[in-house]
Amino acid sequence: MRTSSILFTNNTLASRAGSEMYIRDVALALLRRGHRPIAFSLLLGATADELRRATVPVIDDLARLGSPPDVIHGHHHLETLIAALTFPETPVVHFCHGWVPWEEMPLRHPSVARYVAVDEVCLDRLVREEGIPPDRIDLLHNFVDLDRFQPRARLPSTPHRALVYSNYATADGYTRIIAAACAAAGIALDIVGHAYGNSTDTPQALLPHYDLVFAKGKAALEALTVGCAVILADAAGSGPLVTPANFDRLRSRNFGIRELQNPHDRASYEREMSAYSADDAACVSARARALAGLEPAVDRLLAIYAAAMASPHQTAGASQAAGRHLARIARPLKEAWHLSTVTRDLARDLELARSERDAKTLALAEAIALAEGVARAERTDVDGLQVRLATTERELEAARTRAAGLETEVAAIRSLPTLRIRDALLRVPMMGPLLQIGARRCAHALDRLRPTAR
Repeated sequence: MRTSSILFTNNTLASRAGSEMYIRDVALALLRRGHRPIAFSLLLGATADELRRATVPVIDDLARLGSPPDVIHGHHHLETLIAALTFPETPVVHFCHGWVPWEEMPLRHPSVARYVAVDEVCLDRLVREEGIPPDRIDLLHNFVDLDRFQPRARLPSTPHRALVYSNYATADGYTRIIAAACAAAGIALDIVGHAYGNSTDTPQALLPHYDLVFAKGKAALEALTVGCAVILADAAGSGPLVTPANFDRLRSRNFGIRELQNPHDRASYEREMSAYSADDAACVSARARALAGLEPAVDRLLAIYAAAMASPHQTAGASQAAGRHLARIARPLKEAWHLSTVTRDLARDLELARSERDAKTLALAEAIALAEGVARAERTDVDGLQVRLATTERELEAARTRAAGLETEVAAIRSLPTLRIRDALLRVPMMGPLLQIGARRCAHALDRLRPTAR
């Protein structure tokens, strides 16, 4: 195929997701072969930056493309339609990468010369749901850059480290069930992915550190080419351990959603983990590397591009086709816009509720602080009273002790013979009062004889 200009379209060129990485790998391979790839998306980001660093032009406005491309490699219907309308004379090769996503809806337009499905599930979507004739569709399975993803050392006889490798894995959800199964088997588990907050730019350096990987799609294929044992799993469901016996079937389904039909169940994960075999993993890895290399896939792509460019190009009915497609997607877009306004209103209400909550929380905290201050003051007063009470009780006890001593001394004095005679005389009629009068007079006389204090 002669040197050609290929325009890639994609929903975004931001996060490191499946179709973004597909474009990155193919564009760089084409650049090495002397072709001129250009990437277009309305949403740019990390993947766009990576392509620019590799000198692949990236644009978010097709008016900045000074000359029409030779072929449009179309991912996602909306961006592909924009490119087809902007360059009506350029043939389109339109790809379907998924069964579920709305973005993977095929574009029915005269500019589309060929459709490409990446697995049998996408082929079913194109043929059995969209009515596209099979003879207009090429099947091109996913691939891996084998120069980047080098084989690891042979696996141990039993797995020691496992990895959940998915952009949809979070700290809760299905990963907790996998974690429980791994813990029961004594296997350490890590999680890597966008939703978990630690996506990696270098999966080729990450994967060789793990014996067992839980993944789907291209992530599963990458792990297989490295030599890891792989159990299919993602948020949608769980699947089998990849073995030599089921490899061809799983590859034809892109290790994806058609095989993720089992619920997340610890017993099923433990059953698949128990089938782990280092020999089987080595056999699967060798087969994956033989069938899923990047360079043979690029050869196929170039042949598909050449066939599209060589086929008669249709322009009749292009406007009507674009109108039909816009009518088809208008309702979902309107619903999405309505949902965005509802979401905005809910976000505003949520922020207001949070502000009210924060104000009430602050008022409650202030009231609690005030109450605690009063309580501390009251506790201080009570503590002071308790100290004074304890002191008074000690003083009273000391006084009681002294009184008891005095009573003992008085009893002893009263027991003296002189005092007993005195008391007896005082009880004698007529004599007692006379003795008391005499005692008082004697006391007065003694007072008069004492010298006067100067």
